[in-house]
Amino acid sequence: METYELLQSYWWLLISILGAALVFLLFVQGGQTMLLGARNDMQRTMMVNSLGRKWELSFTTLVVFGGAFFASFPLFYSVSFGGAYWLWILILLGFVLQAVSYEFRKKRGNIYGTRTFDTFLCINGILGCTLLGVAVGTFFFGAEFTIHKGNLLDTNAPAIATWAPTHGLEAIICWKNLLLGVAVLFLARMQAALYFINSIDDINNYKVQRKAVLVNGGIFVLLFIAFLVVLLTADGYQVTTVNGNETITTVPYKYFHNFIDMWWALAALLIGVVLVLYAYVTTIFRDHFNCGIWYSGIGTALVVMALFWVAGYNDTPYYPSLLDPASSLTIGNSSSSPFTLTVMSWVTIIIPFVVAYIAYAWHSLNKKPITTDEMNNDDHKY
Repeated sequence: METYELLQSYWWLLISILGAALVFLLFVQGGQTMLLGARNDMQRTMMVNSLGRKWELSFTTLVVFGGAFFASFPLFYSVSFGGAYWLWILILLGFVLQAVSYEFRKKRGNIYGTRTFDTFLCINGILGCTLLGVAVGTFFFGAEFTIHKGNLLDTNAPAIATWAPTHGLEAIICWKNLLLGVAVLFLARMQAALYFINSIDDINNYKVQRKAVLVNGGIFVLLFIAFLVVLLTADGYQVTTVNGNETITTVPYKYFHNFIDMWWALAALLIGVVLVLYAYVTTIFRDHFNCGIWYSGIGTALVVMALFWVAGYNDTPYYPSLLDPASSLTIGNSSSSPFTLTVMSWVTIIIPFVVAYIAYAWHSLNKKPITTDEMNNDDHKY
């Protein structure tokens, strides 16, 4: 494999890792959807303070994920973010509501009341989880766009891609994308309950969150099985190169074949599923078990990485065009230049240090579980 192809594959691997981290951290958004259902103000305050320790990590990871995608695969960024307007703007607005809510929820002079900002947090949780799942769904089930690279030379029509008139709404209402989006939402809610069990030392909270794990986890399992069935039986695109010319053809059961061809992706998927199920079952049937978030988190990360791998590797377009298969984006035809990828690859040397800092910050913030007494004595709550 040539150096340029190795760099492209390396950066798709990094994108998959960042995507996996983002989906894991969506437990913050999942927890926010549960605030309005809290039994009393004390329980709600403990939940908000627990999430308040981590919300900046999910927000920052989203920004880094988008920035890395822009730098390494700029054509995807320009095509998707420039065309699927309503999909991405709704995600952005949801995260703006999150930042504003954590800043002003308990601020003196808040004339709207905490309930208003709790509602904003709930909206962010629903939109963030569901629409990010929808966006990932387009990696498999495609989007309605056509690329016109010649437009770059046309001053009257510089847009590189044309989209359906609905500009992303068609992706949101696609039932296949929504299936993954709603599955992500209930996964985030299950993991939020697991996180609350781990970070809040209160017997009433434990009982409530254990039931939440049972309900939300059960719904997630059913939805994820349905998504896997749809994915493994779906048609996909295959890139074939003959005499230097690329052609894109439709292949039945493409993603099923990708899992068979890439055993390591299949292994990651199966191990991840087992870990998530272990966290789910053990939390339900084993008293005082509070480590489920770690098993579920690692399992979630493995499953997400496996899905990214089958979406982009093995000569598979990771962003299929439903209007013009030849316009489909691959890690080969949408990446930055060799120079850019090389320079950025050297920058990734700092990643282990960033991960170490995040682990240290997580440990420091969670060293002392939240208790009822702390809520009664703390004047600096979210």
